[in-house]
Amino acid sequence: MKKALWGTLLLALVFVFPIPTMAAVDINVSIPLPPLIVFSAPPEVVVLPETNVYAVPDLDVDIFFYSGWWWRPWEGRWYRSRNYNSGWGYYRNVPSFYRGIPSGWRDDYRDHRWKGKQWDHQQIPHEQVQRNWRNWEKSRHWEKQNTWGVQGLKPRVQSRQPSKKVQQKSQAKPKVREAQPQRREAAKPQQARPQSREVQPQRSQPQQREAPQQSNPRKGKSEQGEKEKRDRK
Repeated sequence: MKKALWGTLLLALVFVFPIPTMAAVDINVSIPLPPLIVFSAPPEVVVLPETNVYAVPDLDVDIFFYSGWWWRPWEGRWYRSRNYNSGWGYYRNVPSFYRGIPSGWRDDYRDHRWKGKQWDHQQIPHEQVQRNWRNWEKSRHWEKQNTWGVQGLKPRVQSRQPSKKVQQKSQAKPKVREAQPQRREAAKPQQARPQSREVQPQRSQPQQREAPQQSNPRKGKSEQGEKEKRDRK
């Protein structure tokens, strides 16, 4: 009877609570959520130098804002939310941005020092961060604003790697067209070449006949006069 009773209860639970729902309930129960923090007003933040991470400095617990999410560690686990005061959900891994944050950043904030240099940090209202964080990150706003307010801190040198297409083009060997050597005859001593002229057939020119000697008119008149004198005699 007892076995039949337990079987009936188990079947009733399966019909009332489907297996996926029961699994989800178990997960939520096994991982507790952090306690809520009551804020009297939206918190102001400071941007941590050499990062795009914003921190709430006036709390005893760590709360960060990065890439559109609010982040907080609690009891060795990480949680994130779109709101700073509610909606926290469990995050399985340690956020990548947290590796670049010094563990003693709060002391640096209080002492106005960062890596031994003066840090003139400023409080940033919550509304401005929510509205502008994306554009600030793209334009490297805080780096250009006196390098995050740290005097004498050199800006980071970001190596601009070309895209894959550019790399493939640069790695591809250019097609070099081998200049084909012009075939030249062996060098010979230059000889004066006669200028080419059209050879015209020679025309037989008539032989020049000697022009008959013209008689001297004076000489002819004198001979005629003598002849007439002889006839008269």
